[in-house]
Parts: sequence; structure tokens; C-alpha cells
Amino acid sequence: MSPQLTPIADTAQDLELSERILAPDGTRIANPRLDPFVADVAPEQLRGLLRDMTVLRRIDAEGIALQRQGQLGLWAPCNGQEATQIGTARALAAQDYVFPSYRETGVIFARGGYASDFVRAWRGEEGSSYDPRELRIAPVQIIIGAQTLHAVGYAMGIKHEGADEVAVTYFGDGASSQGDVNEAMVFAASYEVPVVFVCQNNHWAISEPVAVQSQFPIAGRAPGFGIPSVRVDGNDVLACMAAMRWALEHARAGKGPAFIEAVTYRMGPHTTADDPIRYRDPEEVESWRRRDPIARLEAHLRGLGAFGDEHAAEIGAAADAAARDLRAACLGMVTRPPLAVFDGVYAEPHTGLQRQRDEYAAYLAAFEGEA
Repeated sequence: MSPQLTPIADTAQDLELSERILAPDGTRIANPRLDPFVADVAPEQLRGLLRDMTVLRRIDAEGIALQRQGQLGLWAPCNGQEATQIGTARALAAQDYVFPSYRETGVIFARGGYASDFVRAWRGEEGSSYDPRELRIAPVQIIIGAQTLHAVGYAMGIKHEGADEVAVTYFGDGASSQGDVNEAMVFAASYEVPVVFVCQNNHWAISEPVAVQSQFPIAGRAPGFGIPSVRVDGNDVLACMAAMRWALEHARAGKGPAFIEAVTYRMGPHTTADDPIRYRDPEEVESWRRRDPIARLEAHLRGLGAFGDEHAAEIGAAADAAARDLRAACLGMVTRPPLAVFDGVYAEPHTGLQRQRDEYAAYLAAFEGEA
């Protein structure tokens, strides 16, 4: 299933080199490689995927709004990447363990994250994470590509114990140029561990276009490490689900790692601290807007006669509820007093720590009385 190594000239060609099941207009396309992996997916499940993607987009929009209103320090949008995240995450087994980057809001959602789990880290509150044991997701990793090494280390433990698990790690096209990602693939292939690498190629590593990151499809790198790969249309939720099912089946069968490149597009900024207007062509953005993953699946369902006004209303209500819950969770958080950061550092009092505490208290006192 390795891709043909053809140079990337533009986004149109880039997309044509990807495996897909649903065309941008929602038409079903026969795909002998991927079809067997989603043969059991009925219209009811497709509506569930549509619901997930729609709710995720609303969560993402609310996160941006909360940041703009000063309630969050930062937010990493995932608008446009809903199919990649929901499609792959919904293919995972409950026991599988995920190692994400900072943009996998949809994976956290699909694994059962609570409203507060999406904002606690971006607000800088105590704990700053969800419960990794409950969701089976490692804490969000900010260091670019580092989570791939963590995933491979965990997968080595899976193999050692003979556990029925697969480690899954997500990263972007920019991270694929990091040494950590390549070192992780060396270890994964050498030890034949059950890990799936998911590269979300959203075309932009902040302001660096993917054509600079790689002159050839990123999925073509994996076979060089001895890792089979597949390149899919990341805006096709069925193709993403099928690719992940293939990869998980491969890894779970003891055949070692697998690699997925999902070709998608980051519709918004890299984070809310970024201004993509400074480096992106508006026509490029609009061309990808016409490939919207949510509109694509809805068009497919309507073509099947499996989606009507009542379904749209239910999904809209679910999205509204998710946004309300997210805002309420964010605004309801109680921030610890600043000096509490020193609590629990040591079991017994420590003179060095007390000195630091006093210095920080003096620093905070300097701001008293300011607006």
C-alpha cells in the first residue's frame, strides 16, 4: 500500500495522489484497497461520524472565541481536519493508547473527553490536563514530534508484555522533519513494535509550506525505514477510518509499525497567536473550503436518502450543547492563588524554596493597585 513517489507540484496534484472513498461532492468511489475495511459502516454510523465532526468544529470555534475574550491563553484550531481526527480515532479500540500533539482536540473528544478537558491546559489551570488513565491519551505534547518517541517506548512495553494494545501517535507535516520523528521510526521498525504513526499533513508548519518540508509525499519516507504506509485524503472520513483500521490490524497482528499520511488542510491559524493572512494565498484557502469534510459526508448521506431535517436539527442541538458546556466549564474554573505554585513541591519545608516564594510574593506585590 506504499504510495508512488511522485513530486508534489501543487495542492491539486497533491490530493490526486491520495487514496479516497468519498469524492468532494460526496460521491462514493470504489477503492479496492480501502473498501474492505469499512464494508460494515452503515448509514447510522455515518451519521454518527457527521455528528462528531460537526460537534468538534463547534468546540473548536468556541475555543477560539474564549481565547479572543481573554479566557484562554492560547488555542490551536483544528478546523478543516475533522475527518482525519474523527475518522482515525473512531477506529481505535478502547485499550489502545494515544500520544497526541497539541492539535488533537477531535481525538480527545472521540475518546470521551469532558468539556473541561479541552480548555484546562490552554487556561493554565491546576492539573493542566485530562486524566490520561481514563481516556488512554498521554498528556498533550507541545515539543514538536517528541510524542512519537514516547509512543514507540510505550509500544516496546506492549510487545514485552504481550498486551493486546496498539500505541498511536499524531503529528503534523512540519514535525516529520524533526529528528525525534525519524528516530522514533528507526526504533519502531528495528524492534517491530505495535505503533501507528499518523501524519496530519495540513500543508502548513506555521508559515512553512509542505512543499518546502518535502518534495515527495511524506508517506513515501516510511518504507525507507521498513514501515508500510498509506496516503489518504484527510478530508474523507471514511478513507481515514479505513486507513486506521488497516494500520491497527497490521500492528495488532505482530507485524510491526504502520504509517498513515492524511492529506488535509488547516483552515485557520496555526494557533490564535498566528496570522495566516500574512503568508497564505486566499485562493488556496477557498479551494480547500470546497473540499470541506463535513459538507462532503452530509452530501453523501443525503444522496443515500439517509439524512434529513430531523437529523440536521439533532446534530445542531448537540453542537450547541457542546459549546455551552465548554464555555460553562471554562468560566467556572477557579484559578489557584499564584503563590500556591510552591505548594507540594517538597514534603518538608525547604529554605531555598521559601526564598523563591518570598521573591515571587514581592514581585506580585509590585502590581497591587494597578488596573
